[in-house]
Amino acid sequence: MASAKSMTDIAYDVISKKKRAVPFGKLWEEVSRLYGASNDKVAQFYSDLTFDSRFASLKDNKWDLIERRKFAESHIDLSQIELGDDESEEDEEEPDITIDNDEY
Repeated sequence: MASAKSMTDIAYDVISKKKRAVPFGKLWEEVSRLYGASNDKVAQFYSDLTFDSRFASLKDNKWDLIERRKFAESHIDLSQIELGDDESEEDEEEPDITIDNDEY
């Protein structure tokens, strides 16, 4: 029988009781047992964790509560992300399209 709480709420409770970050596999085992979820829900659970602002994704696929982490551990410096080579897009020319009106 499924729990009245969401899987992420259960994950929050589970991680809150731990003193350190929890590997995803162990977290899933406990959450799925408490929630009553089958393995076909694991991808949805992972996605939900990723988008839930209460959780921090750490190295080695470990998860912790963001409130227990330093800012630098749980946030990405967006200035370091390369978005692509803008010059290569500008160098590309649109193909010339010619319509011969005599054909119509």
